[in-house]
Amino acid sequence: MFVRIYTGPDGESHFEDVSATLIDGQFGPTLMQSAVSIFFTRNPAGHLGGWHTAPRRQYVIGIMGEVEIATGDGTAMRFKPGDVLLAEDLTGHGHTTRVVGDGVRVSAMIPLQD
Repeated sequence: MFVRIYTGPDGESHFEDVSATLIDGQFGPTLMQSAVSIFFTRNPAGHLGGWHTAPRRQYVIGIMGEVEIATGDGTAMRFKPGDVLLAEDLTGHGHTTRVVGDGVRVSAMIPLQD
């Protein structure tokens, strides 16, 4: 799964399926993007991140565990290892994150250059 989260004109975060816009609908070559760095996060089972916006434009790639992200428009999506989230909801109400299941959630965070 390849999904973007962004702030809409209503000030709420929304999801958009990015995989449908890739070349021929397949995960193939995408445009090169400049990244600032990469770092990894580890959150325990049950961790709940309250309402927050993305701190910067960044990719979040799940490595281990599962997380549920909920937006102010009432939508919730679960992300598993290998799923890619492009976080671009830099303003507005933001989203919540909750680690689901019994294991830890490990993610790779890749901040993008402006």
